[in-house]
Amino acid sequence: MKQFTKNGLLLFAILSPMMTEAQLKQTEQPLTYPQTNKADIKDDYFGVGVADPYRWLEDDRSNETQAWVKVQNGVTQKYLSQIPFRHQIKTRLTHLMNYEKYSQPFKEGAYTYFYKNSGLQNQSVLYRQKEGGDPEIFLDPNSFS
Repeated sequence: MKQFTKNGLLLFAILSPMMTEAQLKQTEQPLTYPQTNKADIKDDYFGVGVADPYRWLEDDRSNETQAWVKVQNGVTQKYLSQIPFRHQIKTRLTHLMNYEKYSQPFKEGAYTYFYKNSGLQNQSVLYRQKEGGDPEIFLDPNSFS
């Protein structure tokens, strides 16, 4: 294999059972990103001028920022949709991440609390349990709208 970056090597280690070197090279095409506007914004920190040309992107509710994000997402989605083994990546990562996870328990008053994720839940569920009792759901963020 040719030279890989650190991220490329990690990706290859995860996916190597399911892809060939030729398939991996297909994802190494250069991307053409849209031009990002720069603003002439400078701050003074203790007499040192610090340029912040992309501060306008911090306003995530502005029309300009939302348009920029939409264009960037278009570039990303176009690239990702061309990966021939994308479904294999999803299947492999799902397999690797699908196991029960528990946090370290902590005590508050008469209850012991802990977080549990059954495998592929978006958020871990907070349980509480009295000594000798059964655990009960205290807070399930997955049920929020």
